[in-house]
Amino acid sequence: MVQEHNKSELQTLQLIFENIHDGVCVTDNKGFITHFNRPYGRFLGVDPDEQIGRHVTDVVENTRMHIVAETGVAEINDSQSIKGQNMLVQRIPIKENGQVIAVFGQVIFKNIKDMASLVKKLSQLESQVKLYQKELDTLRSAKYSFESIIGNSEVMENLKKEAFKAAATNLSVLISGESGTGKELFAQSIHNGSYRKCRPFIRLNCAAIPKDLLESELFGYEKGAFTGAKTTGKPGKFELAHTGSLFLDEIGDLPLEMQPKLLRALEEKEFERVGGNKMIHSDFRLIAASNLNLEGMVERGEFRADLYYRLNVVPLHIPPLRERGDDVVLLAEHLLAGAAEGVQFGVPTISESAKILLKSHNWPGNVRELDNVIERTSATFSGDEITVSDLPLYLHKYQAETSRVREQSLLKEVVAKAEKSAIRDALQVTEYNKAKAAEMLGIHRTLLYKKIRKYNISLMPEV
Repeated sequence: MVQEHNKSELQTLQLIFENIHDGVCVTDNKGFITHFNRPYGRFLGVDPDEQIGRHVTDVVENTRMHIVAETGVAEINDSQSIKGQNMLVQRIPIKENGQVIAVFGQVIFKNIKDMASLVKKLSQLESQVKLYQKELDTLRSAKYSFESIIGNSEVMENLKKEAFKAAATNLSVLISGESGTGKELFAQSIHNGSYRKCRPFIRLNCAAIPKDLLESELFGYEKGAFTGAKTTGKPGKFELAHTGSLFLDEIGDLPLEMQPKLLRALEEKEFERVGGNKMIHSDFRLIAASNLNLEGMVERGEFRADLYYRLNVVPLHIPPLRERGDDVVLLAEHLLAGAAEGVQFGVPTISESAKILLKSHNWPGNVRELDNVIERTSATFSGDEITVSDLPLYLHKYQAETSRVREQSLLKEVVAKAEKSAIRDALQVTEYNKAKAAEMLGIHRTLLYKKIRKYNISLMPEV
C-alpha cells in the first residue's frame, strides 16, 4: 500500500516537473544531471532523456550549476547567455543536514530585454503611485469641521443648520459670499460632516490656474499630451476626488469654453484625460464657491445658465462680517487664543473701547482682514489687555472718517431743512410772488426756482 502511494506521488511530481513552462534541470552535488524537463530540451534542441548522467557543462553553455553545488550559495535572478539570448535564471542548492545533495536550476523563457521592459513598466507604475500619493497627501486633507465655524449671531446659526443638512446629502452645493468670509471653511465642514469624510477632499482655485492649463488640472493628461507634459502622465482633480469631495473655489472665473466640459463631467461623472481616449469614471461630490454674483453673470451671458443650475442645488450665502454684529468680537477672541498658543503669558482680554472700535469697522476683507489685525496686534502687544491704542492705526482713521461723514451728512440735513422752511415762509409772506421772495431771501430768482424744484415745494397756498 505504501509502495503504491509512493509510486503515485512520484508520478505526480514527474507530471509537475514536465509541465513547468520554463526550462528546469537538476544536478547532483558534482554537477551531473539527474533531471531534465522537456520544455528545456525543446529550447536547446536536445533529447531530455539523453542528458541524464551528463555533466551540466557539456549540455548548457555558460552554466554555473556545478559552482553552486560547490559553494552552496543560491544565485537568484541572475543573467545567463544561452543561444545568444540573455536569459533570467535561478540556481538553488538543495541541502540535507547542511550538505548540498543537489542543485535546482530554472531558465525563464523570457529575453532579458523583455524583462527590462517589464521592470521599466513596474517602475513607471511605482512613480505613478508615488505621484498619486503625493497629490492626495497635499490635497485631500480637510481640517475644518462645523465646530471650527465661530459665530453665534442668528444669521450664522441658521447658516450652520443649512450647511449641516447639506452635509447629509450628496447634492451639489454653491457657497457664495465676499472674499474672506470663510467659504472654504464651510466647504471642508460639509465634507467632514458627510459620509465621505474619510475620503479625499480635493481643492482647486479656478482663478489661480492659467486658462490654458485649467483643463489638464481638472481632467488630467496622458503622457506626451503636450509639450512639457510628464512622461508618466498626471491625474486630474476629478480623478483624485474619486469617492470624496471636489471643491472648486472662484467658480465664476471658469472660462466659458470650459463650462460645457465641466457640466458634462458633473452630469455623467465621466471624463477623458487630455490626450487620452479612455473614459474615466469618478464618484465625487461637488462643492463650489464664488465671490461673484453668478446669477447676474448668467443674465449678462458671462456664465452658462445650465451649469449655474447644476451647481446651485443647495445654495449657501455667507454674510459679510459687518452684518454679523457681535461675531466680530467673538472671532477676535478666538483668533487671539490661537495666536497665544504656546506662549506662556496667556490670552489677553479686549477692552470695551477696543471692542467698540472693532465692531465699528466695515471689514472689507472680512475674517481674513480681522485675522491680519489680530496677528499684527499680537506681534507688537505687551500686557494682559488690548486697548484701542494697541490696534492698527488704520482702524482709527476709518472710524474718524466714518464719524466725519456722518457729521457732514447730519449738517447737510439740518441746512436743507432750514433752507426749505425759509423758502416756504418767504413764499407765504409774498403771497407766492417768486421775484419778491427771491429778493427777501437775498438770492437770484433762477436759484430760487432750482431750490423750489429740489425741495419739491408747492407753489399753491396751503388751505
